[in-house]
Amino acid sequence: MTTTPMTAPLPRFRHRAGAAMVGLLMASGLAGPAQADGQFNAKYVLSIGGVELGRGSIKVEAGDQAYEISGSARVTGVLRAVSSGKGVAASRGAISGGKLVPKVYALNAEADGKAETARLAMASGALKEMQVEPPLKPAADRVPIEQAVLQNILDPMSGAFVYVPGTGDMLSAAACSRSIPVFDGRQRYDLVLTYQRTETVKVDGYAGSAVVCSVRYQPVAGHRPTRYTVKYMVDNKDIYVWLVPIAGTRLMAPFRVSVATMIGTALLEATSLETEAKAGTVPVNAPR
Repeated sequence: MTTTPMTAPLPRFRHRAGAAMVGLLMASGLAGPAQADGQFNAKYVLSIGGVELGRGSIKVEAGDQAYEISGSARVTGVLRAVSSGKGVAASRGAISGGKLVPKVYALNAEADGKAETARLAMASGALKEMQVEPPLKPAADRVPIEQAVLQNILDPMSGAFVYVPGTGDMLSAAACSRSIPVFDGRQRYDLVLTYQRTETVKVDGYAGSAVVCSVRYQPVAGHRPTRYTVKYMVDNKDIYVWLVPIAGTRLMAPFRVSVATMIGTALLEATSLETEAKAGTVPVNAPR
């Protein structure tokens, strides 16, 4: 099995799927499982206008120098009557220079019988190898993805979590003062966070403070600027994320995400959440 190195412009990449790539990417540049100073386990439900559409879960193991994230999701509720879907994803990387530096990301998803996979390998924050299936369809108005915008990036799993460097209070404006550079294999975009407030949240297994950030979506490449959905999200001022600390670490995890859509407010919210500080080697399995 071979992969495509970052030695040519992105449009010349060969996009090839293969379950064996998960193991290859997870082994690439990694020296064993992370030492877990903190653990995070949460279950989520996705709804629009109060109607349940899906459920998922996320597990995180993080220490001073490394982190591992894995998650799964599936379609539930009324949507199952007209559609089916499920997926698993995992990310693994280092914590260096006061930020997350992902090394590998893998996604396996299926919707209505159609499979989608993504495999990203990164080094020092830059994309080095990638496989995506099905490949991105050519379009005259699509903004090309060049190597210049694939530096200092985060994969979608790593980008969902916030690292607050230093020793100060994590439950402060510092958690929101950032722009998150995300690349998912198809599109490069920034998520710009701004502090709004701190409030108390409570759910099965957790009660405490959460930092609320507003979020603005700023597409960089891979998108089609003329599409109405892209314009809608760029102009969308009603996107918010609630962040809670992962015990024993400087990481903040999403407790709730609220996004205004054209058919109502989409809400991803934790239904149970557990986090604890602990020591030991706890591996996270890659999706299969």
